[in-house]
Parts: sequence; structure tokens; C-alpha cells
Amino acid sequence: MQKIPPGPSAKGPSEMFTGDVYFDVIARGEEPSRLRVNTVRFAPCARTAWHTHACGQTLHVTDGIGLVQSRGGEVVVMRRGDTVYTPPGEWHWHGAAPTHFMTHLAMWEAPDPTSGQLETQWGEHVTDDEYRVPDGVEL
Repeated sequence: MQKIPPGPSAKGPSEMFTGDVYFDVIARGEEPSRLRVNTVRFAPCARTAWHTHACGQTLHVTDGIGLVQSRGGEVVVMRRGDTVYTPPGEWHWHGAAPTHFMTHLAMWEAPDPTSGQLETQWGEHVTDDEYRVPDGVEL
């Protein structure tokens, strides 16, 4: 067994995020494990850029209200206790609602290092038109 002391919180880089986002690495598995887990905190309106994970990603909201969308899909509201799964290769974004903070656990697995796949592929920033609360939804 190994107790791993927490590292400092890191600010999400502007190439990958819009707004104020901070994360803490919870788990970065050592081979043979390739598990990754981060706690990610989003200020209101903060969000990821479009991205995809080679092995998929699971988000579990621990506090606040957030938004998530798969490319071509509807924007979905996430609340504390909700879990969202995006399958391998699915382009998506996630972040806080316009008037709420949101914290989630982000969980994913790195691909086999011999596969040549990128763990996470980052795309363009989510536009203000893409970032919106679905019609008729009260936050």
C-alpha cells in the first residue's frame, strides 16, 4: 500500500478551458493500471474545449450545476449526484452552468501505450452559441 499526498491544485490551461477551472489529480494509475481520476472545479460559465478520450470518460457531479454536450447532440443539465458517460471517441464538452459553480470527478482510462492512440484529443473552444442552457430548463 502507498499513501499518496495530495499535490497542489492546478489551473486548467487556456488552450483546453474557457474561464476559471482548477483540478486536482486524484489517481494517475501506474502500469498495469491506466486509471485517471481528477476532481475538476468550474466557475460559472467555465467549460472545457471540445475533446475526446480514446477509452471514454465518466463524469460524476459532486456539487453544483453543470452542462454537458456531445457533438451534434442536445445540451444536457447535470446536477449533484448525476453521472454521465461519454464513449470512446465521442467529441464532447462539459462545464458549469452560467449562474452556478460545478465540481465533478472526471474518470477515464489511458489507452494501451503500444496502441499509438492519444489519451485525450483536444479540439476548438466551445462557442457562446454552443454553450447554452436548454430551452425551458430552470437552473
